[in-house]
Amino acid sequence: MTPKNLLVLMSDEHSPKFLECAGHPFIATPSLDALAARGTRFTSAYTASPICVPARAAFAVGRFNHDIGYWDNADAYDGAIRSWHHRLRDTGHRVVSIGKLHFRGLPGDDHGFSEEILAMHVIDGIGDVKGLIRSEIPTRKGGDKMAKLAGPGESPYTHYDREISSRAQVWLHEEAPKWRDKPWALFVSFVAPHFPLTAPPEWFYRYWEKKLPAPKQYGKAKRPHHPFLDEYARISDYDTHFKNAADVKRAVAGYSGLVSALDENLGKVLRALQECGLAAYTRVLYTSDHGDNVGARGLWGKSTLYEESAGVPLILAGPEVPVGRVVAEPVSHIDCAPTILDAVGVTAPVGVEALPGVSLLDIANGATPARPVLSEYHAIGSAAAAYMLRFRNWKYCHYVAYPPQLFDLEADPEELVDVAGDPKFGDIVAEGEKRLRAVLDPEVVDARAKQRQQALLAAHGGRAAALARGDLGFTPAPGTPPEFN
Repeated sequence: MTPKNLLVLMSDEHSPKFLECAGHPFIATPSLDALAARGTRFTSAYTASPICVPARAAFAVGRFNHDIGYWDNADAYDGAIRSWHHRLRDTGHRVVSIGKLHFRGLPGDDHGFSEEILAMHVIDGIGDVKGLIRSEIPTRKGGDKMAKLAGPGESPYTHYDREISSRAQVWLHEEAPKWRDKPWALFVSFVAPHFPLTAPPEWFYRYWEKKLPAPKQYGKAKRPHHPFLDEYARISDYDTHFKNAADVKRAVAGYSGLVSALDENLGKVLRALQECGLAAYTRVLYTSDHGDNVGARGLWGKSTLYEESAGVPLILAGPEVPVGRVVAEPVSHIDCAPTILDAVGVTAPVGVEALPGVSLLDIANGATPARPVLSEYHAIGSAAAAYMLRFRNWKYCHYVAYPPQLFDLEADPEELVDVAGDPKFGDIVAEGEKRLRAVLDPEVVDARAKQRQQALLAAHGGRAAALARGDLGFTPAPGTPPEFN
């Protein structure tokens, strides 16, 4: 693969279902659709962990969370393990970030970038300490903000995203031409469509004025029940505050408006790449840190193993990338670091530092590698670890404290029927567990995560201090008062 520049575009909490090119019935995403049309779209792509901070740590390092040990929203990446940013910078490439990183961000931390512009890191370098509590977990406060803030308007996040887009355009016009000796890498990371679900009016009303369908299995009688899901719903306490169909519609319209606002900002960056004459020399990778349930099954936010939450949009385009291809082979964010190194011409590490993923450039060209496609969760709202493993048409979900789930994504792509309890699928459940245990020991990993969390909790003053610190709904954007959370 010929080394080229690389533009990595990331959003926050973009469900893979909310793409027009993925068949969504009403969403408008023309910029992402055009990117997919000129490249390859991966339809079975997954986050390493369906929550912001550990997802971004795994994306940076290119290793699973159980390997690198960043578990939750109070255990942020600090640069201690080499990332793809470090590897590019250390081999002489200019590698710059603009926007949300959600790393630790303390003085002296080296995240591996040549420059960080408008960086958002976890608040106070500490993050969500209350999320470290993994037993007798209280209901979180502030769950009413999901419903209360949904609607038309602007938030610090929508302003922040516009500024990220502006800075990226400026960088492409003014800085990119300075770095011609080796391919550069630009990481542009937006916040949308992460809640609050306050969407610019021009986008909100585009959806509010439509007859929107209710979220999948939203009615209380239709919702599936599993102890992990019921506990998450109790602790996150979002849906309690949706009082009627209008409240739900306002939230869906807000989320949809934020997706289209994101697409608009992405389009401006991609247009600048074209106008600068760089498109022919630059590959583009688009993804999100994780997805969002958007009311499906009565769930909001992330933190579950369903496709809406653990799945991510993933598009690769540019020189030598197959055009108009749609790839169903399961992939994950663990495959992105080797892709990035491959794209700019950096040799992948070997030996103890070898990355477990496979370049998406190879998979786009037909490779079907044998390696685990795994997502794991050890964070807010969970009393014990949860793991998702994809193999063939099956999605196996393993819970340390609860019964497993199993979905046939070929026959049931919307995950309406959990067949784990059906005796005729017993062999598949057993195969899923065997495949998972070949990668990790679920109970040992769960214990390691909790040991680390207990140590962090003690360092921050213990359970009482964490409860007194309160709940962080969303990290303030740079320059935003801390009360925005």
